[in-house]
Amino acid sequence: MAPRPHSSQSGLSVQSDRTVAVHRSLPEEVAVAMVFDGSSAAVMMATPADLQDFATGFALSEGIVTAPDQLDGFELAEHPNGLEARFWLREDRAEALAARRRFMAGPVGCGLCGIDSLDAAARALPLVGDGPRFTRAEVACATDRLRDQQPLHDQTHATHAAGFLLPGQGITFVREDVGRHNALDKLIGAMARQGTDASAGAVVMTSRLSVELVQKCAIAGVTTLIAVSAPTAHALRLAEGAGMTLAAFARGGGFDLYAHPHRIIDGVPDVA
Repeated sequence: MAPRPHSSQSGLSVQSDRTVAVHRSLPEEVAVAMVFDGSSAAVMMATPADLQDFATGFALSEGIVTAPDQLDGFELAEHPNGLEARFWLREDRAEALAARRRFMAGPVGCGLCGIDSLDAAARALPLVGDGPRFTRAEVACATDRLRDQQPLHDQTHATHAAGFLLPGQGITFVREDVGRHNALDKLIGAMARQGTDASAGAVVMTSRLSVELVQKCAIAGVTTLIAVSAPTAHALRLAEGAGMTLAAFARGGGFDLYAHPHRIIDGVPDVA
């Protein structure tokens, strides 16, 4: 059984006029080894919740598998120093694992820490499909709607979230983690396990838009990526090349639109 995703901790609140004792709920962060066929592919620092979604999304977004039915026999094993998220691979996918080997023990802020070559970091991205359209209003309020569905953040004020926005329906999936790319892997895994087509909606993030987020979304088939903060210049270049729409600074009733703006429209949302 995984540890609780948060715990109560004592501290002191030091203000200009007083110092008082406080008790705060803080997010837990543990080492999670992604183990496939008995071999560790990566070690990620993550929030210990939705770990089957996390491992599934990681395997999909890293190209270890191309569909969730290529993974079998999930189990979670506790160790003194962390957790193992274990899967067995279909035989033909073992070669993909060997080709995509990563050893990661990096901070949660960097999804590319530990990649074993510059070529792996610069992997070619697939061209995403046409995808749905969204109204300006849907995009402008997307991060607010995501914020309404973040119970772990409500308790800790210290986690990121990734949500899935369907046109005309709002946010339908949300996953949280201390790491933004971990939250996205959890979201991708959750949708894949439930048979939800990632190309049918947009991903909404509580973070900046960095290279690994664009890479993961493109591999999942996501056509629109919305975030509360800025994209990096290289993330924007990757999105341009992949045919993906980027909407950044989505807060306060507005947003900046970068790359392939044709998916953001006025009027009634496209629910087809």
